[in-house]
Amino acid sequence: MGSLVPPSAPPYIPPYELVGDGPHRVIAVHGWLSDRAAYAAVLPHIDRRAFTYVLPDLRGYGEARDVPGEFSTAEAAGDLLALADHLGWDEYSLVGHSMGAAVVQRLLAAAPQRVRRLVGVAPVPASGMPLEGEQWELFAGAAEHPENRRTIINLTTGNRHPDAWLDFMVRHSEQHSDAKAFRAWLDSWAREDFHTEIAGSTVPVRVVVGAYDPALTPEVMRQTWLRWYARAELVELPCAGHYPADETPLELVRAIEDFLMARG
Repeated sequence: MGSLVPPSAPPYIPPYELVGDGPHRVIAVHGWLSDRAAYAAVLPHIDRRAFTYVLPDLRGYGEARDVPGEFSTAEAAGDLLALADHLGWDEYSLVGHSMGAAVVQRLLAAAPQRVRRLVGVAPVPASGMPLEGEQWELFAGAAEHPENRRTIINLTTGNRHPDAWLDFMVRHSEQHSDAKAFRAWLDSWAREDFHTEIAGSTVPVRVVVGAYDPALTPEVMRQTWLRWYARAELVELPCAGHYPADETPLELVRAIEDFLMARG
């Protein structure tokens, strides 16, 4: 008689884009308000001879817009491990923007021996974000109300960018994310605290923040990232807010790749 236990489902491999063919492999993860196109403005400027970047779409975004799931940072870490295995990458560096930084920290916690270096860009700490009252309502309502997304983007970049750019960012966010998944992701990246799983890590870490980001400030980084990672350093981009990839792409590429190429 055959076994009554069904075979295990194959691991889920998120849709992805590969850029470059260099020996240093990098997993770059997007944030809450965009899919992998969050890195589009920096791609013309990366060193494709030194690096190979993989840019995945998290569940609920881009080509994975209709993929079901828990929409959590822990689930995403498992998906990215499966992606790394699929690519045959035993070792890699990590880059994460905003919510994506919480995801790559989960990946670090799950497989620390595989991570060379980690860069958090305007990064959510592993302790989540203390959104309360009207601020929580603003973010929670962004799934259904595009004006909330616009307000968030405008506030977190210092209320200083053209209306056309804000409109583009909101339109792309709406068209490339599933509303229910988008809302579910908020509960994970904002409310989960897993910092004890990464505290004391000796993986080299660089935290990149924008001077016009009113929430994820240098002081927040000193109280979280720089306190928990033994080899962490902070870089502030003076002309950026929460979206350095769009606001100051050349400066961001330099901040990322100089660090990833460093020795030690």
